[in-house]
Amino acid sequence: MMGKSHLVISTGVTLSAMQWAGFHLTIPAVAVAALSSLLPDIDEPNSLLVRKALPSFLLRALQLALIAAAVFLYFADIAPYPWNIVLALLVGSVVFLPGRRLRKLVMLLIATLLMAFGSAYDPWNMIVGCILVIAALVPHRGLTHTLYGVAGWTALLYVAGKGMDGGDILWIAGGLSYALHLLADSLTRRGITPLPPLPFKLRLKLMSTGSKRGGAVEGICVTLTLVLVVYTFVIGR
Repeated sequence: MMGKSHLVISTGVTLSAMQWAGFHLTIPAVAVAALSSLLPDIDEPNSLLVRKALPSFLLRALQLALIAAAVFLYFADIAPYPWNIVLALLVGSVVFLPGRRLRKLVMLLIATLLMAFGSAYDPWNMIVGCILVIAALVPHRGLTHTLYGVAGWTALLYVAGKGMDGGDILWIAGGLSYALHLLADSLTRRGITPLPPLPFKLRLKLMSTGSKRGGAVEGICVTLTLVLVVYTFVIGR
């Protein structure tokens, strides 16, 4: 499914289910549910979550900075000839990477900075850095689209929520929303592999992303979710 559909369906169903279960919904819980609905696709550089976190203008700024760095390395006396040319070409060549690879490179750079310097300010920066490294290196619908991903994210939220006001339900909101994303992806022809290295694939083949049938199925699911949300939070109150 597309990112916006995941956002609406996973978040809407999660919050509705929690409301019917009697949980007191808080702003952090809503935010975590929304983030978790998109988080499994962090391994896809063109996903909605990654594109919002690393927008195109940021990539353009990085490319300009790399060009400036290449020119500086060429003219500065940092390395003798011909190594100054080699360094300038190596740095400048990064400018021509496709958008997908450039976003992955930025994710790795951010992860390196977080792990090298961020952990001194907050231990969670090390964890975030590790997540970004994994997301940048694994293939799409790989580790993040497994039950291990659900369990790991839920456990992180459980630990992070301790001591927070309303934090005791963050793991429920995040874990359920994350799992619903995987369930939605299991409707596609590609499906998911929930427990690697076991070869079992969960795929119901009800739709194909980008096709007319896929768009119709997504539209139906989004509509039903909106009906559920309206009934839960407006009519059923």
